[in-house]
Amino acid sequence: MQSFSALLRAVLLVTVTSVSASSFFRIPLTKLAPTNSYLAGLPDADRARAAFLKSFASGGPTTVPASNLAYVQYTTSVGVGSPPTYYNLVVDTGSSNTFVGTGIPYVRTSTSIFTGEDVNVTYGSGYFSGLEYFDQVTLAPGFTITNQSIGDALSYADFEGVDGIVGVGPVILTEGTLSPSTDELIPTVMNNALSQGLITEEILGVSFAPATSYNDTNGALTYGGIDSSLYTGEITYTPVTATYPAGYYWGVNVTDATYGSTTTVIPTSTAGIVDTGTTLVLLADNFFESYMRAIPGARIDESTGLMTVPKNSVSKIEPLNFTIGGTVFSLDAAAQLIPIDQNTAWGLSANTQYGIVSYLGTNSGEGLDFIIGQKFMEKYYAVFDTDSNRVGFAYT
Repeated sequence: MQSFSALLRAVLLVTVTSVSASSFFRIPLTKLAPTNSYLAGLPDADRARAAFLKSFASGGPTTVPASNLAYVQYTTSVGVGSPPTYYNLVVDTGSSNTFVGTGIPYVRTSTSIFTGEDVNVTYGSGYFSGLEYFDQVTLAPGFTITNQSIGDALSYADFEGVDGIVGVGPVILTEGTLSPSTDELIPTVMNNALSQGLITEEILGVSFAPATSYNDTNGALTYGGIDSSLYTGEITYTPVTATYPAGYYWGVNVTDATYGSTTTVIPTSTAGIVDTGTTLVLLADNFFESYMRAIPGARIDESTGLMTVPKNSVSKIEPLNFTIGGTVFSLDAAAQLIPIDQNTAWGLSANTQYGIVSYLGTNSGEGLDFIIGQKFMEKYYAVFDTDSNRVGFAYT
């Protein structure tokens, strides 16, 4: 995952019964104000992230707030040390290392223990390197992990406006990030919360929503289960795909995708990933071409890398439908477009209509043919279930 300015610069079928809302903590997620125009280059950053992801080769539930940072990234407040220093960390299902120091410096306390390891992680267009520590990590009041391995970022790029990352992807993604112990895996916050008895199921529930203001605490993370108050109906689950490299991540198969009732976008089952660290919905280039051609006058704006839609075509936009686990999940016209009243905040042309669906940078057939990013999850509740090796979606 890359950070902000980089992100913007270069930017399941089983029915389950959920745990009642009273059995967990809820942590909200907030959108924070950036220091400049953040959308510039976002599609390129998302594509750089996609290219990097494709290169990879190898108690009860607690709900906490999440904040939508400048419309394009979710963060959550995490305490480190005793007494804790609180850091604003990007929520990333596409990586698994947790680190701080890219904004507020890492503050060592009596609970900080140097592991003797260097750490170095690349996130597409961004990176961090530094030293690895064991420390106390507080995800919510009364929800504190001891001896969590975290990075102290001493050198980094493209993390403007945030203090680091809380990585909630599969633990295999930490392989090769330490030195000299290059073969060692780093247990994630989810791994340790389970082993220390803070949660009884290694499940993460994610609730995002379209922002209604520049700084919007409108999201939530549920550690250790799902929050039935945050979705409607049933959760559709699908297994993590066996196709690689998508299978290294929270990868799923999309059976097919259509635009409207007549245009085929994804013709056969194909693998991709579900990634909170990617803002847009990215499709393999040939899939995206089919989608864009179906919208009269739509084209790629070379200065932003985003698709633009003529005003007279906006009212004619049809649903973009993804079949996952036997259920159709549709993005209506509003969900496919960036609200024009956000254009100025994102550094875009004030009167131009831009889309949130873009191209991946490679054609299909390479084992990672799409990324379902934040904008899709602003419409659908998402569940990342390590215990059953599956991903779920539900209507909100």
